[in-house]
Amino acid sequence: MDIPARLSSDQHDQHSSQTPPPSDLPFRALDHAKEAFIARLTSGLSPAALLLALSDWGIHLAAAPGKQLELAALLARALEQIANYGTQLACNESAPPSLQPTPGDSRFRSQAWQSEPYRYWQQAFLLTEQWWRRATRDVPGTTRHHEDMVSFAARQWLDLIAPSNFPWTNPDVARRTASTFGANLLKGAGNAFQDVQRQMSGLPAVGLEKFVVGENLAVTPGKVVFRNHLIELIQYTPTTRTVRAEPILVVPAWIMKYYILDLSPHNSLIRYLVGQGHTVFCISWRNVTAQDRNLSLEDYRRDGVMAALDAVSEIVPQRKIHATGYCLGGTLLSIAAAAMATAGDARLATLSLFAAQTDFTEPGELQLFIDDSEVYFLESMMWSQGYLSARQMSGAFQWLRSNELIWSRIVHDYLLGERTPMTDLMAWNADSTRMPYRMHSEYLRQLFLDNDLAFGRYRVDGHAVALSNVRVPAFVVGTEYDHIAPWRSVYKIHTLLDADVTFVLTNGGHNAGIVSEPGHAHRHFRYGHTAAHQLRVGPDEWVAAHAAQDGSWWPAWTDWLKAHSAPKAVAPPPLGLGNAGAGLPAAPGTYVFQK
Repeated sequence: MDIPARLSSDQHDQHSSQTPPPSDLPFRALDHAKEAFIARLTSGLSPAALLLALSDWGIHLAAAPGKQLELAALLARALEQIANYGTQLACNESAPPSLQPTPGDSRFRSQAWQSEPYRYWQQAFLLTEQWWRRATRDVPGTTRHHEDMVSFAARQWLDLIAPSNFPWTNPDVARRTASTFGANLLKGAGNAFQDVQRQMSGLPAVGLEKFVVGENLAVTPGKVVFRNHLIELIQYTPTTRTVRAEPILVVPAWIMKYYILDLSPHNSLIRYLVGQGHTVFCISWRNVTAQDRNLSLEDYRRDGVMAALDAVSEIVPQRKIHATGYCLGGTLLSIAAAAMATAGDARLATLSLFAAQTDFTEPGELQLFIDDSEVYFLESMMWSQGYLSARQMSGAFQWLRSNELIWSRIVHDYLLGERTPMTDLMAWNADSTRMPYRMHSEYLRQLFLDNDLAFGRYRVDGHAVALSNVRVPAFVVGTEYDHIAPWRSVYKIHTLLDADVTFVLTNGGHNAGIVSEPGHAHRHFRYGHTAAHQLRVGPDEWVAAHAAQDGSWWPAWTDWLKAHSAPKAVAPPPLGLGNAGAGLPAAPGTYVFQK
């Protein structure tokens, strides 16, 4: 596993305190091996982190008589409410529900839940949920992070035992079972068996065969014009007679394949940009293996973003570049832009960031899985295999939205006996990638835990870089229901950049909010501009001041790009650099096919 090589390669000042002396390496390896073994049994979740949270909560709750009395009173009221409800039903009286599900809870949306005894069970469950929410919150002395973890654990247990998950307490399942004489349960059992069989055999999920990269996904014409160990750079074929003078470079996240931005032809952002007369380049990241364990975050900046910028500058010389980053790609692009500003590199015309965080003070529900204990646990897991796989990460994302991504699917596919239709976005989501050990460890510690970028401590080439040095206009997009990069966290870019910021808040989640093509039903967004000299306001004040408008935000972005481009259109640049690109494949390239 070349442990000495991995540790001795940490040359950055910010890691010197974390690098053990050589004499300690065997002992550190033993610790990592032990943690990695436990990680295989717990799907990468640290038992120590959960035990710390439960201990903190339990000790402080035991020492808080006022909180105990509050919970006892709440329990008494809940028992009284459900008893009165049951009494009214026994007397054949109409019993109005005392609680309603939260707006985002779709488990009890069916009208069948308004009949008895199902509504009684629903009310009992909602009262139980209410009690546990109060029990796990506002316990005097408990740290906020530990409260969040305990509340999350309680929510997972409650979601598991919800009456919607069982055929005899779910009215829709009960009625379907009665009407089909149990055929739905037999079909659901077949679906479950098929899914388990496919997973154990390493086969793709049912329906994925309908979506094939290069056939009906990632089909915008183009060519790979540059390749190194980490990236393939794709240049897309122009479809207009003239183009905007400044090219666009897209930096997607390496946590998944790049073609989230080039899905089906009707919802491909890249195809849309090309159709609007832009010269578009996009990075396709290599899917790393265990041999890439020592790749660092700096490697991703230097051999990813900067190498792509250099290639674009050669193909389109003497022109500034509209740099665009999505998710982790946006965070990395922000680091690169700050480093370029520090070095006096003025090649950027604008900076566009989609669902990308630059300040990790409030990183959303993902912070449940990120503390020193959990990061060390993940590091040990990556230490043993050289990378973190998307499958190991996907569990955390699924549990954050367990009702939507786990239990509703179980009910739909296994109890109702139906199949959830596969979509292009679901097919992309199943096309997983890996992240190298060193890079992901640096990302978690320097950005997530220490927030070095926001505080001006992140170092590139030995120099601290500051986002406030970035002076180019910025276009920033947040999505209303993003649980990975919450929009209020994305909004913090206003206080970090000393530049004009145009902010868009669109409906949808982390992915669906970005894949929001014109004509997509039920889309809306808010749009506002803050000049560099204007006072910044908080996110809630910003929302109150900007009304929602119907439609896709894509045209607003291309209008903004047009306003920050040279007024005169030019002939399209050459596709690549002639003989320098000989032997390189057409789009979508080869890295996108790596499994």
